Amino acid sequence: MIGVIGAGAFGTALAITLARKGTPVRIWARDPATVEAINTRKEAPRLPGVRLPEGLTATTDLAEVTQAQTLLLAVPMQALSGMLAQIDAPLAGKRLVACCKGIDLATLTGPTAVIASAKPEATPAVLTGPSFADDIARGLPTALTLACGDDATGAEIQAELSGTTLRLYRTTDTTGAELGGALKNVIAIACGACIGEGLGDSARAALMTRGFAEMTRLAVRLGAQQQTLGGLSGLGDLALTCSSELSRNYRFGLALGRGEPFDNALTVEGVKTAEAVTRLGAKLGVDLPICAMVNEVSTGDTSVAEAITYLLNRPLKEE
Repeated sequence: MIGVIGAGAFGTALAITLARKGTPVRIWARDPATVEAINTRKEAPRLPGVRLPEGLTATTDLAEVTQAQTLLLAVPMQALSGMLAQIDAPLAGKRLVACCKGIDLATLTGPTAVIASAKPEATPAVLTGPSFADDIARGLPTALTLACGDDATGAEIQAELSGTTLRLYRTTDTTGAELGGALKNVIAIACGACIGEGLGDSARAALMTRGFAEMTRLAVRLGAQQQTLGGLSGLGDLALTCSSELSRNYRFGLALGRGEPFDNALTVEGVKTAEAVTRLGAKLGVDLPICAMVNEVSTGDTSVAEAITYLLNRPLKEE
């Protein structure tokens, strides 16, 4: 059995694709109504129209899910630490796979460091890359990165989670994989704001490229391998998130650029990540101008027009 903690769209989509290949999956949800929908009607509230396989069951009892050897932690980045604190079961020898993207505001670290600090007896890993939950749930081909510092354990998780439509590539570079997944959300907000402001596709391409440079610069400074950022967890995820309105971060940016309201009930990971990465960049002396401007625009301290003016008037430099 595989356990999934978090019955949002992405956690449920992963549970669906695993159950379809015959793996028993137990998913934890906070809401009893969600559990009832999954168990009784075989429906997922966050994925309307997708019929759930028989091997997928749900519960509100964390103890039932944490019996699994592999646990997928499909909760927002800023909720990860609190979620781990709720787990009382012994986790020695278990694999905890973070399925969130971002930087923890309290510690300025990624998900595997948060897991290692909270549950040092378990093996942390992270699953990241270009993907939309609806694509995974409907069985459309998707490729992701599985990053685990212990390569042997990573290979076991890779085999356990991969299927006919979900293909995982493995790396031991957790830092690079995490930062690629985190910063692409910030750059997606910038690209959405650019298009929402009516600045055009050429400007968006420039933001993606220079944003990728920021992503790489910070990751390498923290010990990541540059090639990781050119893979699925970096460039691949950046390309998807900066160009599709299915991305919440991109849609949030569009709303900023158009001066329109955005649904506050939706989690936009890039907002908190922009704040965290701006603080982290300042601490390390790493120049991250696009991320800094996204942080200021997201908090209302700077307008989109002012941010663009600032970026265009920075001193000229070599690429």
